[in-house]
Amino acid sequence: MKKYELETVVRVSERYGSGLLHLVLERTDGKDMPEMAPGQFVEVAVDRAKVLLNRPISIFNRTDKALELLVSPIGTATKALCEYVTGDRLRIIGPLGHGFSTQFAAGTRVLLMGGGVGIAPLYYQLRTLLSAGVKAEVVYGNRTAQDAEICALFSGLAPLHVCTDDGTAGFHGLVTQHPATEGAFDFVQVCGPKPMMKACARLAAAKGVPAEVSLENQMACGLGACLCCVEDSKDGNVCVCKNGPVFNTSLLKWQ
Repeated sequence: MKKYELETVVRVSERYGSGLLHLVLERTDGKDMPEMAPGQFVEVAVDRAKVLLNRPISIFNRTDKALELLVSPIGTATKALCEYVTGDRLRIIGPLGHGFSTQFAAGTRVLLMGGGVGIAPLYYQLRTLLSAGVKAEVVYGNRTAQDAEICALFSGLAPLHVCTDDGTAGFHGLVTQHPATEGAFDFVQVCGPKPMMKACARLAAAKGVPAEVSLENQMACGLGACLCCVEDSKDGNVCVCKNGPVFNTSLLKWQ
């Protein structure tokens, strides 16, 4: 898929209570956004943070005229990015990487499992699956009660099962312990903290169901040149940014 360098205009859609920022980007030339696959990411140049490297951000959603990102203010660059306001301009490169599988027969049952800000790439994936007639459900885990607005976006499309570590919302426990995981499904797709994704991979393997995970290894160049995001796989060392970030768990040395 062709990579583009675009100058975009920021529209701040929401600033959620947890600190997450929902950014909507539109091209300055007024043209459509390039095609993007769920699970891919873009590299964002956060110039005002005065950092050398761009920052990889998952694609939360894509429409003809807009690219949507969900940003968590964790480091210097992402904190600076969360200070951008409507009308500011950003330079992005993308789409990058390989995304989730989307070619399923109508009626296939897919379980999407997200943890924390790892829920971000699953929204675009959910929309894509539903448009193809796939039956999908979402299990969303976090330490404490999630942003109601994000939950509403997902629950407005498909069944959403919320889990919290402290029991402040939904099911009190881990995503792998939720009763929804005991149902029948044909495929599992996951994004979140690595321990959670490994647990989800074990759950899928125990059921004999294929699974994909979106790895969150620390990236630098986003193009596979710097070797900062290497993951050990059954095919040897692979760059998450170039060969992933989505991998079938059967290829990873996790078991």
